[in-house]
Amino acid sequence: MTAANPTPTPLTPQALHQPLIRMKPISLTINGTATGPIQTPDGLMMIDFLHGYVGLTGSRLGCGQGVCHACVVILDKPDGSSEEVRTCITGAHFFDGKKVRTIEGHAKRNEHGEVVELSPVQQKFLEHFSFQCGYCTPGFVNAATVLIERLKREPIARELVEHEITKALDDHICRCTGYVRYYEAVRDVVLSTPGLVKDSA
Repeated sequence: MTAANPTPTPLTPQALHQPLIRMKPISLTINGTATGPIQTPDGLMMIDFLHGYVGLTGSRLGCGQGVCHACVVILDKPDGSSEEVRTCITGAHFFDGKKVRTIEGHAKRNEHGEVVELSPVQQKFLEHFSFQCGYCTPGFVNAATVLIERLKREPIARELVEHEITKALDDHICRCTGYVRYYEAVRDVVLSTPGLVKDSA
């Protein structure tokens, strides 16, 4: 009678030294600076790459399920357009070879890395005090920035401003319920920036 479980094959010295986690290199451009190649675990989420590998902690981990949008970064496409991408559910290697912007990349800085000028969106958020705890603010800034950049390419009629702002911000959750001030700040940016709004459809 044979044994029910065959004798396991012993591990070779080579197998013992194989890494338990598969590593892959990633190279990308972050806020205009070439980054990498950096060896990172296969399957690592982009939010963890930003926080743990390149020290950019401005993108916030909120729900961890792609719902609240606090974690979004801006993906710059080759055709000049841009879009938000949720980093808590998107692997870091998706961004290999791509260009992204995080919240740290909006303001102008001097040679010492000190902020010398906020972006128009950041400035309006400050003027309207469009935050309470501020946890969701990076996501809202990125969403508003993507909207402004789209309107520079494709201006809209004045009567569509409210609709487009609502659509741009609608996926973002503010647990402090600061939506009105976020909306007002973005509306201020849109209406005060020349070339974004047409007089009629």
